[in-house]
Amino acid sequence: MLFISKNGHVDAERIIVKVFPAIERASMNVVNGIVVHQTDSYKLDSVFNSYKDKGANGAHFLIDKNGEIYQTASLFRRTNHVGRMQSRCIVTKKCTPAELKAAIGASKSPVALTKHEMKKSFPDRFPSNEDSIGIELVGKAIGPEKQEVYEAVTDQQNASLKWLIGELVDTLNVSIREVYRHPEIGRKNLTEAGTAKW
Repeated sequence: MLFISKNGHVDAERIIVKVFPAIERASMNVVNGIVVHQTDSYKLDSVFNSYKDKGANGAHFLIDKNGEIYQTASLFRRTNHVGRMQSRCIVTKKCTPAELKAAIGASKSPVALTKHEMKKSFPDRFPSNEDSIGIELVGKAIGPEKQEVYEAVTDQQNASLKWLIGELVDTLNVSIREVYRHPEIGRKNLTEAGTAKW
């Protein structure tokens, strides 16, 4: 179990706290899920540099290729890491007829579908920026545009990811079934975090 300070910072030997206020948003009062991402960059420093920009997007944790874990945002603050959402009822094939009709109508626009989903309460929708922890793994998408494939997650990253998710699930009382790769719940390159294991 992790110790979390009153500022939402984790006190653990395996975690380096390096918070970037520019990626933190409004308060987050409940955590319903965890979303695993890849950075689309080769190096940790380029991610850190992007996190300094006002209004930057980012996640709560960042795992370098050597397995080092950095906490980059308070666990009590939202970050923009999920983006455009998918319809949970369509993905899980558990829509009522009325919900299916509404979701299909909204799905013509990624923005409209996200707004439609955000009108719902969890667990009728996937975890969002409002109620999920984001974990980034340093890794680049390689190849021609629109055919890019993310490089494989390293063994060290997977070992750290497994430990971190286990600790977060236990500490925050999150169901392991609510841990997702980014493309499973958002509109992203389907190979993102495809080799991540936990």
